Amino acid sequence: METSFGHGWQKGPRNAPTVLNAVLNEAQFWDGRAEDLAAQVKGPIQAGVEMANTPEQVGVTLNSMLAYVDWFKAAFPDEADPVSFDNMAKAIEAFEATLITPAPFDAWLNGDDAAMSDDAKAGLQLFVDKSCSSCHSGVNVGGHGYYPFGLIEKPGSEILPVGDKGRFAVTETADDEYVFRASPLRNIALTAPYFHSGKVWDLSVAVEIMVESQLGETLKPEETAQIVAFLESLTGALPPVTLPVLPPETAATPSPTSEIQ
Repeated sequence: METSFGHGWQKGPRNAPTVLNAVLNEAQFWDGRAEDLAAQVKGPIQAGVEMANTPEQVGVTLNSMLAYVDWFKAAFPDEADPVSFDNMAKAIEAFEATLITPAPFDAWLNGDDAAMSDDAKAGLQLFVDKSCSSCHSGVNVGGHGYYPFGLIEKPGSEILPVGDKGRFAVTETADDEYVFRASPLRNIALTAPYFHSGKVWDLSVAVEIMVESQLGETLKPEETAQIVAFLESLTGALPPVTLPVLPPETAATPSPTSEIQ
């Protein structure tokens, strides 16, 4: 979906970023308002448009299920009150930090020349030559630094909604209007739709929009295809995730509500 549905079927304002490799980002969310994964976890749980919960309610819910109480005691043995909102966030942060996806690009960097196709290698060269790597750099190929969307030519309002001024909402600094954190590009071929608005579903189109809006250039069709081939080399092996058997609710567990406060 372009944006996620939340409490009471409300529609969120921005496309949800992937949690894969999110621990490698310098900050979380499109505007970087959360400094780490633990802070990011707390945001959606309390946001009225997402989970519409409270720290107090989370504590009551977890304490109502004896298995959770035992698990928190085991995970935080030195704390007098291990079942807490902060520890809940730390636990989810610890899980999300395991969601690392080594990709063919990493194998190529480590000396396996056959790990990337010739088109992908040509795309990497274009990616560097066109200065895409100036913003999308580092171990997560992005996720570091904040840049204007539409540096040379602003996309249309259907892609860059006028009402969402990006990092300006965090800093209230005029220079941060329509500034966003550079998107991390690992697994980008799996995570359509693209941009904070979620309005673009085709990776080739997303690449062309970025080159036009950030560089003021137009790619040849074969150049677009090569850059996409490079981006596809960032698709990594997903870690195995074993779904747990969750503790059952009890009479003391608060019942959910769809009422929007």
